This record gives sequence, structure tokens and C-alpha cells, in this order.
Amino acid sequence: MEKRMPDYRRIYSDLVSENYPDKKEEYKSFLDKKDFSILDVITFNKILFREENKNTFIFNQKHRSYNESSIMKILDYQKKNKLNNTQLAAHFKLSRNSVTKWNKLFKKQQTQIAPF
Repeated sequence: MEKRMPDYRRIYSDLVSENYPDKKEEYKSFLDKKDFSILDVITFNKILFREENKNTFIFNQKHRSYNESSIMKILDYQKKNKLNNTQLAAHFKLSRNSVTKWNKLFKKQQTQIAPF
């Protein structure tokens, strides 16, 4: 059974229309996207809700989830920018343990698919 993704375009369009009608043109390029990745959602949340209190931040950190394509984008970012796990975790506000786990998991998958 396939998981269905929320309709982020509708959610964010409603949010912008209700809360920030004057900035609708500014966010138009983002709202016109056909597909939203998890990283897109996180980025737009940062832009839209610039102010976060500590409790909201902690709650959001505990309830984040990443799909495989988002994880691969994060790990590609690490390779391109030559970051270690600590630097990558700080940049994306992740746990270092999560980054380490992802590296181990996806390196195993890559070696199983195409051994050298």
C-alpha cells in the first residue's frame, strides 16, 4: 500500500492567502511547484514562519521524517560540500546519529547494487 503525501500546494496556498496575502507574489514560484519534497517543505516553513519559539522547534524536530530521496539529497549535499557528519547535522539541524545511520544504510545499499 502506497503512502499518500499531503497536498502541500493547497496547504501553503491557503496559509499564504489567509496570513500573508501581500506576499502572495513573492511565494508564487514556490506555490507553482508540481511536486514538493520533504526538503522543500522544511525550507518553505523556515521562510514562511521565520520566528520559532523553543518549544515549537523541539516539537518539530521530534516529528520530522525523511523519505529516501530527501535523505539522498542531504547525503549528496554532504559530498558536494565536503562536510563531515557533524557539520551536515548542524546545517540541516539533524542528529549526528541520524546522519551516521543514513550513511551506513545507503552505503550498504550502493555496494549491494553496484559492487566495485
